[in-house]
Order: sequence, then C-alpha cells, then structure tokens
Amino acid sequence: MAVASSSNPITSVAPSSSPITSVPDSYPPSYQPSQQQLLARLTLEMRGERFVVERETLLNLPESVLLGMFPNGLILSRQQLGWPDEEDDGENQVYPIDFDPASFRYILSFWSQAHTDFYGTSTSPGYFHKQQHLNNNNSSSSNSSAYTGNLNNSDYPAGPGENPLISRQPIIVLREELEYFSIVPSTDPAVNPSSPSNTLPASLTNLAKVGEDGQPTPELLRLKREAGKALVKRTKVFTALQRNVSKEGNLAEQHLIDMLCMSGFARDDDWGYRSLEPTRTVISSIALVLLKTGIHHPESSSSSTNAKLKDEDDGSDSGSDSASEMDTEKDRVGDAQEDLGARGVTIDQGQMSTAQKLLLFWRKPARKCWWDGVQVDVPLHEGSDEMVSMKVWARRVWTLELSLVSPCSQLGEFTHGLTDATGRI
Repeated sequence: MAVASSSNPITSVAPSSSPITSVPDSYPPSYQPSQQQLLARLTLEMRGERFVVERETLLNLPESVLLGMFPNGLILSRQQLGWPDEEDDGENQVYPIDFDPASFRYILSFWSQAHTDFYGTSTSPGYFHKQQHLNNNNSSSSNSSAYTGNLNNSDYPAGPGENPLISRQPIIVLREELEYFSIVPSTDPAVNPSSPSNTLPASLTNLAKVGEDGQPTPELLRLKREAGKALVKRTKVFTALQRNVSKEGNLAEQHLIDMLCMSGFARDDDWGYRSLEPTRTVISSIALVLLKTGIHHPESSSSSTNAKLKDEDDGSDSGSDSASEMDTEKDRVGDAQEDLGARGVTIDQGQMSTAQKLLLFWRKPARKCWWDGVQVDVPLHEGSDEMVSMKVWARRVWTLELSLVSPCSQLGEFTHGLTDATGRI
C-alpha cells in the first residue's frame, strides 16, 4: 500500500490541517511485556461495581479506553505496585477506577461477541478458520490483499506476508467526550439584546446564576443537569459533525464521515453507549463497529440450505427410512458447506484497500476537536411539563482508533470475569 497523502483526513494523522490528528506523545506509553512477575487478573472497582478481569483481557482493549481507565499508566506487576515477593500475590487487591461501569460492560460484551464470531468455539469454527487460506496464498504470492504499509516490525500485528485484517478481527473504536457549557441569558438588555434564542423567563434567569460566594445556585445546577439530559438524548453519531460540515463547508470533514461510513458505520448510526458523567458537565459516548474488510463468506447459501433442512425436519413424519435419508443428506450438505467455507471466500480488493488505510490507527489513537452551539429544551421548573429553550455550547473531542481482537483464550471469556459489587456474575 502506498504511503498516504497528507490531504487525506483519515490516512494522514500528522499534519495540523487534518481534521483528525494524532494523540500527543505525552500520553502514557502502551504496556510492553517484561520479565516482571505479572498479575494474572485484576479486581477493578468502577463507581461501586467490581469487575474481575484477566490481564490478557485488559491488554487487548483499545488503547484509548485504557488511557481513560488508567491515565497514570496500567499496573500489571507486583514490582510496579512496590510489593515484596513474599507478600500477597495482588489478585485480591481492589483497584479503584473512575470509569463508567456500564460503558465497560458494553465494551467487554462487544469484544466477547466479536471474538466468538471470528475465532469460533470448540464446536463451531468461526471466520478465522474459513479464511486462513487467503493468508497462505499471500505468503506464496504477491496477492494485493497482503499488507504492504510502513508499520515497524515491532508493531506489526501479523507475521511476514500476512494480512492482519485476515488473521485478526478488526474493530473501529470511535469515542466522543462532549463538554458542554449552559449559557443563561442576562436580563440586562444592554448586555443581552432580545432575541428568539433567549427565551428563559426573567424570574428563572435571576435564580440561575453564580452566587456571591462564587458557587452556582441550585437552580443553575438544575439547568445544567437538564441541558445534559437533553444532549444525551441526541444519540446520532454524525449529526453534529455533519452540521459543522454544512456550516463551515469543510470537505475534509465530509471525507472523514464518508470514509467511516465506507468502513463499517451507517450514516444514521447511534452511539453504542452514551451517558452523562455524574460529577461533571461531560457526556461520554462510544461506538464500536466491525471493520468492513471486503472478505465475503458464502453464508447466504448456507443459510438457505439450513432453512430448507429445517423445513424438511418440521414436515418429516414418513418413518425411519425417510429420517435415515435426511440424515445422510444433512451429512452431505454439511461436508459441502465446510468445503465451501474454505474455498468460497472472496475478497473485494477495493474494500480491502480502504480498510488497510485504517491500520494507521492501530495502537495510534487519533483525535479531532471542534465547537458546536445548539439550542436545547429544558423543563421550566423541577418536575414541570412546560419547556423553555436555552443555548448550550459544546466542545466535542472525537478519538478514532483501530483495534485487532487477539486470539488469546481469555477473550472468549470476557463476561465470565465480570462481577458486580456483590461478586455475582
């Protein structure tokens, strides 16, 4: 794959003119294995809920998620904790984490399902087994689906001649941190001329302000909370950025939307998880989608065949001879489907080429920031059905990353390591 042009907002992460740029190098470095005695699992407490998580599970989560969970770095060894060898092994130690537990459950659930679908189980092979011959072809030929980018050897997620998008399950990780500021209009005409957007009653405006002690009044805090609740209900991923494109005419941002929609998102997608932070005027959102690699499995034929067999099963009451014939037919169809799963897999090279561009974001989260002003409707008073409109300014920060799901065994047991504060699954 050729080196990306700097004009491409997706593939070029360095230039400052790009609408999505690299996360600063001052962030904590990703974890690198060492000779230290590693903890097999950790008990994390997230806002009152406890999760027992395998070490390998944590290491396979997106870098941007780990940075949010462990802003000071991920501690995985006894030496990092400063414990002598003869002390407790650390697995009973509880680590408090300021992270939304519901968001963490969403991430683990998605990862677990993606791992199961791609790598399969002991009784049901996944896509990985059906498409490995594609990588075998790459190692013996110059097939264009082999990755030819400029990743360093130490960072390369697959073996020589292999395409990591064939041997791993790629997931696009898009996060948004929205910090909002509620603008309560002044009742002074000289400061705030009358306009349709300033519709708060004077009585409410006089109550919703900062007190003499410099602290917000209860009414101002209520308005901020209500504004946050109204923003949380706006769940579409691309609405705000598309509005900015329409306002500014930024073609690079439009290209960013188009690229993400070509790679797995839909233009009307909702955030997978979105919530208001409990102590801040911040809304955190995350969306996870499987990257479209252009690899097509002949599932339609299998599905239609399975449906036909099911219909025959439902209508079969003609005796043991018929049942025996149907069993033979099922075995024959099963063998044919297994052979088809290996030989019938095809690659759309154009889609694969598009997907490979996103490998630049593997272990290299990138971000984009912009301001957005919107009107929101909030209740006039606590518990009131009457609504009033107020202005809200939002600072949106997007973080884009590509993750590759590892085939390690722990990933298939994400949810089994998940407990609440009472220790229940």
